[in-house]
Amino acid sequence: MITSSERRGFMLGLAATATTVASVGRAVAQTAGSLVTLPAAPGQALATDANYWAAVRSLYAVTPDIVNLENGYWGVMAEPVRREYLAKTDMVNRDNSFYARNAYGREIEPIRAALAAAVGCSVEEIAFTRGATEALQLLIAGYNKLKAGDTVLYADLDYDSMQYAMNWLKDRRGVDVVRFAIPEPATREAVLQTYQKQLESHPKARLLLLTHLSHRTGLVIPVAEIAAMARARGVDVVVDAAHSWGQIDFNVRDLQSDFVGFNLHKWIGAPLGAGFMYIKKDRLPDIDRALGDEDFPPTDIRSRVHTGTANFATFLTLPTALKLHQDIGARAKQARLRHLRDHWVSRARGFKGLEILTPDEPGMAAGITSFRLAGKTSAADNNAIVAELRDKHGIFSVRRAGVAKGQCIRISPALYTTEGDMDKLVAALKAMTG
Repeated sequence: MITSSERRGFMLGLAATATTVASVGRAVAQTAGSLVTLPAAPGQALATDANYWAAVRSLYAVTPDIVNLENGYWGVMAEPVRREYLAKTDMVNRDNSFYARNAYGREIEPIRAALAAAVGCSVEEIAFTRGATEALQLLIAGYNKLKAGDTVLYADLDYDSMQYAMNWLKDRRGVDVVRFAIPEPATREAVLQTYQKQLESHPKARLLLLTHLSHRTGLVIPVAEIAAMARARGVDVVVDAAHSWGQIDFNVRDLQSDFVGFNLHKWIGAPLGAGFMYIKKDRLPDIDRALGDEDFPPTDIRSRVHTGTANFATFLTLPTALKLHQDIGARAKQARLRHLRDHWVSRARGFKGLEILTPDEPGMAAGITSFRLAGKTSAADNNAIVAELRDKHGIFSVRRAGVAKGQCIRISPALYTTEGDMDKLVAALKAMTG
């Protein structure tokens, strides 16, 4: 383990602004030649353009032994990203501490600046983490405006680790913790009314957890509108964007929220172990330093994270992952993933006893959508469904717990998924519902 002073030596190698901007340009430009050239975007037909998505699919090497519809765990690295990661791993392993202490600090800052530009904020507002879970745990645990007797709120569709952190605030801050359920079937209006009711019913509420895109069902929450409701009542929000950035086309300002946790190894396709936190610049004092961190001054967001020695190669690979994300295009990714979702949902929605847990309403779903078979709400029931899909139909999925009305099966297509893959799911569901 390196000491604080040693860590400071390579983490504080900051370039001047002009040098940083130039380095960002070089970091992006250096990745361009390694990517497969994509056909010109065809406009309105982008989601279904066979040539375009065949070219995108050629970037991924995936097993032919199973139809993998469990891409929500983490995202497969495209080949250009994987090759860059291997090259950076070899370099770091070869040059070891000589590289880490002499060059990493200078090289990571332009990457951080490039990420800030991509997500739409200033570099002073983001800090790298090992994933969204770490980012959100630090934001929740470090939020220091709570006092004994206040209330914090979260929903059944929020991520387990974030629920645990909110529950922990009872002991840490002396607050009351309220959990509520998102209605089924969900609609935009019903979701908004649910959050409005919770805010009205709990006048002592001071903190609300919002999940932009639920890992349980795929439901997309209208975060900006709910954040405005909360702000009008003096309630801050912490937003879990682990599954949304890269699956939905937006930037952080669109969320109208001051505290957000992001993943980079899910829908951005970076190597495992990469995420970041966002804190709006004028709100930094409202989040405590991580365990009294002294490597950075209290005015630096990086004092809110103390991960220790990072996987250098993971973060050095981010320019390639971001370049591919931008080359394919956030709008194109959103359109394609929603198209794949709609392809199977539109064909299966009428099957007897099959419940689709996201609405077709615009803006309320992206690529992920879960289903439930009527009466099959237990872990055992849904483990059996996962096994049947896998063993009889060659389709890999995952059981999701924690939904108020019962457990379900999550379907998560990827950019390499085809309509034919979704047709296999539809055929399997038809056979299972008889």
